[in-house]
Amino acid sequence: MRDLTVTLIQSELVWEDIDANLKLFDAKIDALEQFGDLIVLPEMFSTGFSMNPDGLAETMDGRTVSWIRAKAEATGADLAGSIMIRERDGYYNRLVWAKPNGRIKTYDKKHLFRYAGEHEVYRSGNKLLTVGLHGWKIRPFICYDLRFPLWTRNFDNAYDLAVFVANWPQRRAAHWRALLIARAIENQAFVIGVNRVGTDGKGYYHSGDSAVISPTGKIIFTRSHAPCTKTLTLKYTEITAYRSGFPAWQDADGNLARLP
Repeated sequence: MRDLTVTLIQSELVWEDIDANLKLFDAKIDALEQFGDLIVLPEMFSTGFSMNPDGLAETMDGRTVSWIRAKAEATGADLAGSIMIRERDGYYNRLVWAKPNGRIKTYDKKHLFRYAGEHEVYRSGNKLLTVGLHGWKIRPFICYDLRFPLWTRNFDNAYDLAVFVANWPQRRAAHWRALLIARAIENQAFVIGVNRVGTDGKGYYHSGDSAVISPTGKIIFTRSHAPCTKTLTLKYTEITAYRSGFPAWQDADGNLARLP
């Protein structure tokens, strides 16, 4: 099994301006010295965490999905981030995962952030997504999902890497940092969290704190209060060695409560 090279892009976002954000991420991605295997962008990277999807939400054949697909093809890397999507039955906060060959996979945010009224604007997803990449099993989640350990539970080592994309405000940054570590430890998997920085259109400040956590809970990388682009390599042998040497996953509760 080969190691996995991942790029995290922690960025400020231009409030409700799709064109400006796509240009912003165009520049950041094009400036990479190497493209690696996977590039991860924040939650709602094209608009910011807005509750105003009218006029902003796009269809799956819209310009942002087309942009994601084109960047994956151009870089030869998988590319993932969430955007507003409009379907016939309503709006979704949808993570779009593009493969270099043009294939698209999606995950709709399960836990909608009630405190901000997200549940009144968007529809909730109910299906997990596991993406294969060079032998790795990767499971993406969106922001508030991080607080719910049953939904993110790694039954029978169903995934090797969990990816959380977010617009998580600084006022609850301590929760973000602690929960990323907790999810890695309890699931014996690598965890990546990619958050935004800066102040959004509602005046909420985001400190970023994007991070990469090892299966043992060790912080491999983190960065706060500034835009950054970080590329690093995850070693698959670190997972296998830890799981075989400390097989806590075999004694996990909840196997009778399997999720879809």
